[in-house]
Amino acid sequence: MLPRLDCTDPVAARSEMNRFVRLSTLLGSHALTDPEVDIVDRICPSDGTSAVRVRLYVARDQVKPAAAIIYFHGGAFLLGDLEIEHPRCLEMAKETKAVVIAVDYRLAPEHPFPAAITDCYAVYLWAMAEADELGIDVSRIAVAGASAGGALAAAVALMSRDRGVRVPAFQLLLYPVTDDRMITPSMIRFVDIQGWNRRNSERMWAHYLGERAGGDVSPYAAPARACDLRGLPSAYVMTVDYDALRDEGINYAQSLLQAGVPVELHHYPETFHGFDTVATSEVARRARREHCRVLCHALQPRRLGSNGKSQVVNGR
Repeated sequence: MLPRLDCTDPVAARSEMNRFVRLSTLLGSHALTDPEVDIVDRICPSDGTSAVRVRLYVARDQVKPAAAIIYFHGGAFLLGDLEIEHPRCLEMAKETKAVVIAVDYRLAPEHPFPAAITDCYAVYLWAMAEADELGIDVSRIAVAGASAGGALAAAVALMSRDRGVRVPAFQLLLYPVTDDRMITPSMIRFVDIQGWNRRNSERMWAHYLGERAGGDVSPYAAPARACDLRGLPSAYVMTVDYDALRDEGINYAQSLLQAGVPVELHHYPETFHGFDTVATSEVARRARREHCRVLCHALQPRRLGSNGKSQVVNGR
């Protein structure tokens, strides 16, 4: 059932991905609603020339002010929308009791870098500015994303640190895109496998970077280009075996560790890019449960104890 994408033609790739999403829905592979979660679509301003559509998932038994998870979908910066990872966001809101904010950022090649990160960073600023209305705690906002969405989550963390804005409380990076140079062993080995391969990586970067491709690429496009990772939020990084992106994800986790950033790196053997979206797979369910547990732990309420160190409130 998994689509074999060819990113040479982004329009055709979008059509194939949409067909896969529709097929999954028709087969009942995922729940699209949940009586315990309210879903609301909103619009937030971006850079003054466009607006960004977002979707809020709010558990009905949520305790406010709640934590928040800003989620950026995958899709090679070229495809995807609020529907592509709707089931994941719905489940995440139910299990974590955080407000999940999914972001419908602009896509390349019609809108190359920096359009996507401009939109994603704008939503992060919007969530903090509207925290009272949204019922969220600004000190407990995580950024999260899969594949290209992982690159955008990492870039929001980098950009907020560099611009002197409160950094996210946590970053959840699932088989993330991090490096446009494509020099890792997995990128060299997995040229044409199903899932994600080098050929599509080459096309992805060409569409996303445009004239910047092969030049002095910004770390907000390719986070592995960042020279200094100090001061970034704690991270959970997931990588998988059969994925051209495998080694750059591992390398980015190691670079964060070397910069003094707390990191949990979980490599899932004998799995492939996007495996955690396969609803009927036990390893996929196990991975998603782990993501929710990690987020719950990272975003639990904390206060300063008598020793000046952060402590969990009420043992949660």
